[in-house]
Amino acid sequence: MKSIFVYILLLCTACMNTTVQNEKADRLADIQKKNMETANKLFEYFNTHEWAKMAALYKDTALFRDPSLGVNPVPQTRQQTIAKYTQLQEVFSDIHDNVTAVYAAGEKNVVVEFTSTGTAPDGTRFELPVCSVLTVENGEIVQDNTYYDNSGK
Repeated sequence: MKSIFVYILLLCTACMNTTVQNEKADRLADIQKKNMETANKLFEYFNTHEWAKMAALYKDTALFRDPSLGVNPVPQTRQQTIAKYTQLQEVFSDIHDNVTAVYAAGEKNVVVEFTSTGTAPDGTRFELPVCSVLTVENGEIVQDNTYYDNSGK
């Protein structure tokens, strides 16, 4: 009788652990889905040149690691983000990002692979492969680590 009780206890414990694990996995999947939706919105607004809407997806002041800003992460306000991309559009009026992959990396990060294209005023076109790692907390992008070859080669 004692062994049956132990068996039932072990079975119940295993079922409870599975339920907890499933709940954690479901919670993580929900967070990842929302974070990826935020990343997709970012690129939607980028491609329609809606800089204020795009900047609103970031925290009031977010950290940016971008070769155009230097080597180290730099805090940027939403207003600075709007100004940066407004200036970029003035140089490349048809700037566009073609997203090739978006995937979650843990609970807070989303990786986006894309190719940025545009045409300079002199007619010169560029095509630049880029990878961004976005850190999202409470629905806002708090850090944007963007990587590309800025050497011009």
